[in-house]
Amino acid sequence: MQPYFSIIIPTYNEEKYIGRALKSIKEQSFKNYEVIIVDSYSKDNTVDIAKSFGCKVIIDKKKGVGLARHIGALHAKGKFLYFTDADVKLGKNLLLNYYNALKDNNYIAATGPLVPLEKSNILMKFGFKIVSNYFIRLSLFLNKPSLIGSNFVVRRDIYFKAGGFNTKYKTYEDFDLAIRIGRLGKVLYLKNAVVATSTRRVKEWGIAKFAYFHISNMIRYSITKKPHESYEPIR
Repeated sequence: MQPYFSIIIPTYNEEKYIGRALKSIKEQSFKNYEVIIVDSYSKDNTVDIAKSFGCKVIIDKKKGVGLARHIGALHAKGKFLYFTDADVKLGKNLLLNYYNALKDNNYIAATGPLVPLEKSNILMKFGFKIVSNYFIRLSLFLNKPSLIGSNFVVRRDIYFKAGGFNTKYKTYEDFDLAIRIGRLGKVLYLKNAVVATSTRRVKEWGIAKFAYFHISNMIRYSITKKPHESYEPIR
Protein backbone atom coordinates (compact mmCIF):
# COMPACT_ATOMS: atom_id res chain seq x y z
CA MET A 1 0.00 0.00 0.00
CA GLN A 2 1.24 3.46 -0.87
CA PRO A 3 2.09 5.49 2.23
CA TYR A 4 0.01 8.63 2.61
CA PHE A 5 2.92 10.58 4.10
CA SER A 6 6.64 10.36 3.44
CA ILE A 7 8.41 11.89 6.43
CA ILE A 8 11.78 13.27 5.33
CA ILE A 9 14.49 14.16 7.85
CA PRO A 10 18.02 15.41 7.02
CA THR A 11 20.68 14.41 9.57
CA TYR A 12 24.31 14.97 10.45
CA ASN A 13 25.64 13.92 13.86
CA GLU A 14 22.21 14.00 15.52
CA GLU A 15 22.52 11.06 17.94
CA LYS A 16 21.50 13.27 20.88
CA TYR A 17 18.18 14.16 19.28
CA ILE A 18 17.12 11.74 16.54
CA GLY A 19 15.86 9.00 18.89
CA ARG A 20 13.34 11.34 20.51
CA ALA A 21 12.11 12.55 17.12
CA LEU A 22 11.69 9.02 15.77
CA LYS A 23 9.96 7.87 18.95
CA SER A 24 7.40 10.67 18.52
CA ILE A 25 6.85 9.51 14.93
CA LYS A 26 6.44 5.89 15.98
CA GLU A 27 3.78 6.98 18.48
CA GLN A 28 1.68 8.78 15.85
CA SER A 29 -2.01 7.89 15.92
CA PHE A 30 -2.01 7.92 12.09
CA LYS A 31 0.09 4.99 10.87
CA ASN A 32 0.16 5.19 7.06
CA TYR A 33 3.60 6.72 6.57
CA GLU A 34 7.22 5.99 5.75
CA VAL A 35 10.29 7.66 7.28
CA ILE A 36 13.24 8.61 5.13
CA ILE A 37 16.49 9.71 6.76
CA VAL A 38 19.02 11.44 4.50
CA ASP A 39 22.34 11.44 6.31
CA SER A 40 25.48 13.37 5.38
CA TYR A 41 28.02 10.80 6.64
CA SER A 42 27.43 11.23 10.37
CA LYS A 43 30.41 10.28 12.51
CA ASP A 44 28.27 9.28 15.50
CA ASN A 45 25.43 6.77 15.99
CA THR A 46 22.76 8.69 14.06
CA VAL A 47 22.43 6.11 11.29
CA ASP A 48 22.36 3.14 13.67
CA ILE A 49 19.60 4.77 15.70
CA ALA A 50 17.59 5.52 12.57
CA LYS A 51 17.92 1.93 11.35
CA SER A 52 16.82 0.62 14.75
CA PHE A 53 13.51 2.44 14.20
CA GLY A 54 13.08 0.82 10.77
CA CYS A 55 13.71 4.00 8.78
CA LYS A 56 14.83 4.03 5.18
CA VAL A 57 18.33 5.53 5.37
CA ILE A 58 20.02 7.23 2.44
CA ILE A 59 23.63 8.33 2.86
CA ASP A 60 25.01 11.11 0.71
CA LYS A 61 28.41 12.67 1.30
CA LYS A 62 27.34 16.11 0.05
CA LYS A 63 26.14 18.45 2.78
CA GLY A 64 23.26 20.89 2.68
CA VAL A 65 19.80 20.67 4.19
CA GLY A 66 18.03 21.60 0.95
CA LEU A 67 19.97 18.97 -0.96
CA ALA A 68 19.24 16.32 1.67
CA ARG A 69 15.53 17.10 1.69
CA HIS A 70 15.39 16.95 -2.10
CA ILE A 71 17.17 13.59 -2.15
CA GLY A 72 14.59 12.33 0.33
CA ALA A 73 11.79 13.56 -1.91
CA LEU A 74 13.28 11.71 -4.88
CA HIS A 75 13.06 8.45 -2.92
CA ALA A 76 9.63 9.13 -1.39
CA LYS A 77 6.53 7.09 -2.26
CA GLY A 78 3.92 9.04 -0.28
CA LYS A 79 1.10 11.16 -1.66
CA PHE A 80 2.26 13.95 0.64
CA LEU A 81 5.83 14.83 1.64
CA TYR A 82 6.24 15.92 5.25
CA PHE A 83 9.47 17.76 6.04
CA THR A 84 10.86 18.08 9.54
CA ASP A 85 14.17 17.99 11.43
CA ALA A 86 16.05 15.62 13.71
CA ASP A 87 15.75 17.79 16.83
CA VAL A 88 11.95 17.83 17.11
CA LYS A 89 9.10 16.10 18.87
CA LEU A 90 5.86 15.68 16.95
CA GLY A 91 2.50 15.92 18.67
CA LYS A 92 0.84 12.48 18.82
CA ASN A 93 -1.96 13.49 16.43
CA LEU A 94 0.11 15.62 14.07
CA LEU A 95 -0.19 13.38 11.01
CA LEU A 96 -3.83 12.63 11.74
CA ASN A 97 -4.59 16.34 11.93
CA TYR A 98 -2.84 16.97 8.61
CA TYR A 99 -4.65 14.00 7.04
CA ASN A 100 -8.09 15.16 8.18
CA ALA A 101 -7.43 18.70 6.97
CA LEU A 102 -6.05 17.74 3.55
CA LYS A 103 -7.95 14.65 2.44
CA ASP A 104 -11.13 16.29 1.12
CA ASN A 105 -10.12 19.76 -0.03
CA ASN A 106 -7.98 21.54 -2.57
CA TYR A 107 -5.09 22.64 -0.36
CA ILE A 108 -1.76 21.66 -1.90
CA ALA A 109 0.36 22.22 1.22
CA ALA A 110 0.00 22.94 4.92
CA THR A 111 2.01 24.03 7.91
CA GLY A 112 1.54 24.49 11.63
CA PRO A 113 3.05 26.18 14.67
CA LEU A 114 6.40 25.49 16.29
CA VAL A 115 6.91 25.63 20.05
CA PRO A 116 10.11 25.38 22.11
CA LEU A 117 11.09 21.82 22.97
CA GLU A 118 13.16 22.73 26.01
CA LYS A 119 12.01 24.73 28.99
CA SER A 120 12.01 28.37 27.85
CA ASN A 121 11.35 31.82 29.19
CA ILE A 122 8.49 34.08 28.16
CA LEU A 123 10.62 35.94 25.59
CA MET A 124 11.58 32.71 23.84
CA LYS A 125 7.98 31.47 23.75
CA PHE A 126 6.78 34.83 22.45
CA GLY A 127 9.43 34.81 19.71
CA PHE A 128 8.31 31.38 18.54
CA LYS A 129 4.69 32.54 18.48
CA ILE A 130 5.57 35.66 16.47
CA VAL A 131 7.51 33.74 13.82
CA SER A 132 5.67 30.42 13.48
CA ASN A 133 2.18 31.75 14.08
CA TYR A 134 1.63 35.42 13.26
CA PHE A 135 4.31 35.81 10.58
CA ILE A 136 3.40 32.59 8.76
CA ARG A 137 -0.32 33.32 8.87
CA LEU A 138 0.27 36.84 7.61
CA SER A 139 2.34 35.49 4.72
CA LEU A 140 -0.52 33.16 3.76
CA PHE A 141 -3.05 36.00 4.01
CA LEU A 142 -0.88 38.05 1.63
CA ASN A 143 -0.64 35.05 -0.71
CA LYS A 144 3.13 34.97 -0.28
CA PRO A 145 3.47 31.83 1.82
CA SER A 146 6.41 31.16 4.10
CA LEU A 147 7.06 27.63 5.29
CA ILE A 148 9.54 26.54 7.96
CA GLY A 149 11.40 23.32 7.18
CA SER A 150 10.72 21.87 10.64
CA ASN A 151 7.00 21.44 10.02
CA PHE A 152 5.31 21.49 6.65
CA VAL A 153 3.63 19.09 4.24
CA VAL A 154 3.18 19.38 0.49
CA ARG A 155 1.60 17.18 -2.14
CA ARG A 156 4.34 15.18 -3.84
CA ASP A 157 3.27 16.13 -7.37
CA ILE A 158 3.15 19.81 -6.43
CA TYR A 159 6.63 19.61 -4.88
CA PHE A 160 8.13 18.48 -8.16
CA LYS A 161 5.96 20.78 -10.26
CA ALA A 162 7.30 23.69 -8.18
CA GLY A 163 10.87 22.52 -8.85
CA GLY A 164 11.65 21.19 -5.37
CA PHE A 165 14.26 22.61 -3.03
CA ASN A 166 17.04 24.63 -4.60
CA THR A 167 19.88 22.23 -3.84
CA LYS A 168 22.49 24.99 -4.11
CA TYR A 169 21.05 26.95 -1.20
CA LYS A 170 22.61 26.38 2.21
CA THR A 171 19.99 28.56 3.94
CA TYR A 172 16.51 29.92 3.19
CA GLU A 173 15.72 26.89 1.05
CA ASP A 174 12.35 26.39 2.75
CA PHE A 175 11.11 29.94 2.18
CA ASP A 176 12.35 29.89 -1.42
CA LEU A 177 10.37 26.70 -2.09
CA ALA A 178 7.30 28.13 -0.35
CA ILE A 179 7.15 31.05 -2.79
CA ARG A 180 7.08 28.67 -5.74
CA ILE A 181 4.53 26.37 -4.11
CA GLY A 182 2.29 29.35 -3.40
CA ARG A 183 2.00 30.07 -7.12
CA LEU A 184 0.38 26.68 -7.70
CA GLY A 185 -2.46 26.68 -5.17
CA LYS A 186 -3.69 27.31 -1.64
CA VAL A 187 -1.61 26.64 1.47
CA LEU A 188 -3.29 25.92 4.82
CA TYR A 189 -2.23 26.99 8.31
CA LEU A 190 -3.32 24.28 10.72
CA LYS A 191 -3.15 25.46 14.31
CA ASN A 192 -3.38 21.95 15.80
CA ALA A 193 -0.42 20.62 13.77
CA VAL A 194 2.12 21.45 16.48
CA VAL A 195 5.80 20.51 16.51
CA ALA A 196 8.17 21.13 19.41
CA THR A 197 11.65 22.02 18.13
CA SER A 198 14.97 22.47 19.89
CA THR A 199 16.04 25.95 20.91
CA ARG A 200 19.73 24.96 20.88
CA ARG A 201 20.68 27.46 18.14
CA VAL A 202 18.85 30.37 19.75
CA LYS A 203 20.48 29.62 23.10
CA GLU A 204 23.93 29.23 21.55
CA TRP A 205 23.72 32.36 19.41
CA GLY A 206 21.50 34.49 21.59
CA ILE A 207 18.21 36.01 20.46
CA ALA A 208 19.82 39.14 18.94
CA LYS A 209 22.20 37.22 16.67
CA PHE A 210 19.52 34.72 15.72
CA ALA A 211 17.05 37.48 14.78
CA TYR A 212 19.69 39.45 12.88
CA PHE A 213 20.75 36.42 10.84
CA HIS A 214 17.24 35.59 9.69
CA ILE A 215 16.06 39.14 9.08
CA SER A 216 19.20 39.99 7.10
CA ASN A 217 18.85 36.73 5.18
CA MET A 218 15.28 37.61 4.24
CA ILE A 219 16.37 41.02 2.98
CA ARG A 220 19.37 39.59 1.14
CA TYR A 221 17.24 36.96 -0.58
CA SER A 222 14.56 39.48 -1.52
CA ILE A 223 17.10 41.75 -3.20
CA THR A 224 19.65 39.35 -4.68
CA LYS A 225 17.97 35.90 -4.61
CA LYS A 226 21.19 34.75 -2.93
CA PRO A 227 20.73 33.80 0.75
CA HIS A 228 23.59 33.34 3.21
CA GLU A 229 25.92 30.58 2.08
CA SER A 230 26.71 29.09 5.47
CA TYR A 231 24.84 28.05 8.61
CA GLU A 232 27.22 26.91 11.30
CA PRO A 233 26.29 23.56 12.85
CA ILE A 234 25.12 23.61 16.48
CA ARG A 235 25.35 20.24 18.22
